[in-house]
Amino acid sequence: MAMPTFTMRQLLEAGVHFGHHTRRWNPKMSTYIFGARNGVHIIDLEQTVPLLHRAMQAVRDVVAGGGRVLFVGTKRAAQEQVAASAKRCGQYYVNHRWLGGMLTNWKTISQSIRRLKEMDEALAHGEGSGRTKKELLNMTRDRDKLERALGGIRDMGGLPDLLVIIDTNKESLAIQEANKLGIPVVAILDSNSDPDGITFPVPGNDDALRAIETYCELLSGAVLDGLQAEMSAAGIDVGAQEVAPAEALPAEEAVEA
Repeated sequence: MAMPTFTMRQLLEAGVHFGHHTRRWNPKMSTYIFGARNGVHIIDLEQTVPLLHRAMQAVRDVVAGGGRVLFVGTKRAAQEQVAASAKRCGQYYVNHRWLGGMLTNWKTISQSIRRLKEMDEALAHGEGSGRTKKELLNMTRDRDKLERALGGIRDMGGLPDLLVIIDTNKESLAIQEANKLGIPVVAILDSNSDPDGITFPVPGNDDALRAIETYCELLSGAVLDGLQAEMSAAGIDVGAQEVAPAEALPAEEAVEA
């Protein structure tokens, strides 16, 4: 496993360079904007390429050091990809709704996770638990609500060491909590985003499905490389394991840094 590579052409094909309409922009993003075309801001990919690589390296280093990465993307376009990418690399995610205090009030969140696990266990026994069908139905509804909100972090076991954010405007509360706790943030910054509080900014479109898929694939690939580095440092023979580690296969077209 090696750090995934990408080209500027890949970013162009994914629509990473398309910002929002020039009327919908944040002046703080001016340094990352190349110009405008047909009333739409064009993001400067000459800056995106090295900044994306730097963000991937940061993710890889955190994981190689034994850290945890939390992927956050609750907008509809990002929900499925964020969950799939986090699961693919054995990390954690929030893709339904960010609950206030999810980081700053971790003790309360931990209690809710414990309750979720208890309900899972009770429902596994079904009617044998002595509960009526109505009680089991109500419990199932409560469990499903908690699963949507906390399912992606139920096994995290503590605060993450780094956040990956897809839409900084929608996830502003997550960024505020991370900043308060000193947790570094990797974030995609569209032309209407606020770069304040972002440790590793990546200028790019945060709405297009192909763009989101590209970010998630590259960052989850960086996690996988970090996991292999951690195992190698611990003296674990990856090739001798009964279950081989997951590895991203290159696309048909050759890609290079």
